[in-house]
Amino acid sequence: MYSIVSTAIVCGIQSVLIQVEADVCDGMPAFEMVGVLSSEVKEARERVKAAVRNSGIRLAPKKVTVNLYPADIRKTGTSFDLPIALAVLAAHGRIPQECLEDILFAGEISLNGEVRAASGILPMALAAKEEGKQTVCVPRENVKEAKIVKGMTILPADSLNQVIGMLEEFARSPEQFQKSNIIEETGQDISCSDSDFAGIHGQKVLKRACEIAAAGRHHMLMIGAPGSGKTMAARAAATILPPMTEEEALELAKIYSVSGRFGQRENNFRTRPFCSPHHTISVAGLAGGGAVPKPGELSLAHKGILFLDELTEFKREVLEALRQPLEEKIIRLVRSSGVYCYPADIMLIGAMNPCGCGHYPDRDRCTCSAAVIERHLNKLSRPLLDRVDLTVEVKRLPLSEILSKEPEETSEAVRERVWQAQKVQSRRFGGSGIFYNSQIPVSCIGEFCPLEPEAGQTLQEAFERLEMSARGYYRTIRVARTIADLEHSEKICRRHIMESLIYREMDRKLWEL
Repeated sequence: MYSIVSTAIVCGIQSVLIQVEADVCDGMPAFEMVGVLSSEVKEARERVKAAVRNSGIRLAPKKVTVNLYPADIRKTGTSFDLPIALAVLAAHGRIPQECLEDILFAGEISLNGEVRAASGILPMALAAKEEGKQTVCVPRENVKEAKIVKGMTILPADSLNQVIGMLEEFARSPEQFQKSNIIEETGQDISCSDSDFAGIHGQKVLKRACEIAAAGRHHMLMIGAPGSGKTMAARAAATILPPMTEEEALELAKIYSVSGRFGQRENNFRTRPFCSPHHTISVAGLAGGGAVPKPGELSLAHKGILFLDELTEFKREVLEALRQPLEEKIIRLVRSSGVYCYPADIMLIGAMNPCGCGHYPDRDRCTCSAAVIERHLNKLSRPLLDRVDLTVEVKRLPLSEILSKEPEETSEAVRERVWQAQKVQSRRFGGSGIFYNSQIPVSCIGEFCPLEPEAGQTLQEAFERLEMSARGYYRTIRVARTIADLEHSEKICRRHIMESLIYREMDRKLWEL
């Protein structure tokens, strides 16, 4: 007998439908699996045989052949266990084939027949919906993940025997089954951070830079002595970002689903991510990779903040891996099995000490030689610095300012200004595929960033004086555009250019010994 069951495989953050075919015939008892399978998929044969036996199901000794179609796609992962088991049981006549039609199955099976969680369930459910399927059967641990896809019927799987009984009940009366198996919707609450701008005393320039960076999604670098508040400011910057749209949240949830970390997004679905990897991270950990490619920290921070503390302690090759994603907003991993694309639209915030002792450029306190300082600062290449829009010097505060009881502006108040500025950008770029000022292409600078004559003259003088690159020139204009948006100014004035130049002159001050 012959049977067929639908499942899916994840490629990047997208999913491709796979058909599991099973054929049972007379002959020497055997269990063969074909279809370009990885080792963990081949091992499903032993897991399925043990699970069927330990579930109390006795099958006649037959020759079983299982094929995973299409055969030109390499199959990896353990989510094929459940569809393989059901296809084999249907081919033996233990499950009616009509019970399996128009349902997508995914899940790992233990030796005792329990169905365990699998990664990548969300893109699988989305692929099923795109193919016209209305029902998916997934492990109970993955139900909330699959439930994000609206308009789908979710069948929660606990064990092989339970799935068999559930399918028979669902086939008899789908309407009655759905009424008796109501699954709660995924929570959409926005979690609150412990950090808040109200807890940062003084540092007006730093707070202003964070506001500008958040409003236009610009990359920012903080340079200052240890303990001056750089890390606190970076964490507070995450609290002034407006919540994600439904489309952005769904795309990020797919990335976490593929990574097997969906639980981290389950209760804060609309909150923008804040990722802060340790400086010992590898290139693969940051950009993604592996024998079976998985998203890295760059993709996990998609539409949020990637904070790199102690920036000069990161390996140079790790930092250089940032250059292309910061421009293109995407990571492409080329493997023999294909090309894997992961989105990486991040807001980068870096923090570093200006030298080994942390006091440069204050030469009265700095004990580092010029050669030591140069080696320290040269750990960051000029092309990488050129991609940073704002550079801020964070100075150590006096004790009187730290202990000040004067109330500071809260993150909520700053977030409202940021949101209003982003609404201005949304109206300006409507339908153009651009969302933030940092994304304005060079070809559209003249259209979206009109300069007053005095502003243009000031920028031209600064270009010659600071020996700017073309990239630095246009980034200065984009930051000035954001500053103007925060003031709801249609044109970019001289004061907007002057403030934007402050954040570009700072790195020159520090890097020129």
